Amino acid sequence: MDFDFLLIQKMKMGDEQAIDAFVKKYYPSIMKYCRLHIHDYGYAEDTAQETFEQFFRTLNQYKHYGKALNYLYVIAANKCKNFYSKKRELIMEEFPQQLDYGMTDLEEWIDVHSALNTLPQELQEIAVLFFFQQQKQKEIAKILGIGLPLVKYRVRRAKELLAAYLGEEALL
Repeated sequence: MDFDFLLIQKMKMGDEQAIDAFVKKYYPSIMKYCRLHIHDYGYAEDTAQETFEQFFRTLNQYKHYGKALNYLYVIAANKCKNFYSKKRELIMEEFPQQLDYGMTDLEEWIDVHSALNTLPQELQEIAVLFFFQQQKQKEIAKILGIGLPLVKYRVRRAKELLAAYLGEEALL
């Protein structure tokens, strides 16, 4: 039996330790996802927390089909879209003090985020899930509710556009 299934069953029965274990297991991935979409740390953190709040509010209706993380990504994606649909003005007050994306310096961080921002929205979503969250294409298809061939096309297209923007050696 799958560990997440057991954890979710315990959470549904009100087990606080199970809730803590669930959040500790998935919060870093969801926070990273939100940071890649929302460049302000505070707003990204709020969005990650709202993702878990929504998950727990609807926990009794949740049906576990294998990967709770995928469901959390769906909620987080909607929260990130809602954030931008409110047309808030984002001011990047500070750059991350620690570059948590495996990048070696601030210039590289800025270049990658600039490149991501040049992509169309549907390619940005794919790029974040594929390159930064290391999701498999099959999982991306489930998360986004689109077909695997479309995911493969978008990954290839994102690679092409990012390589053109960053320089061929960056992605090849």
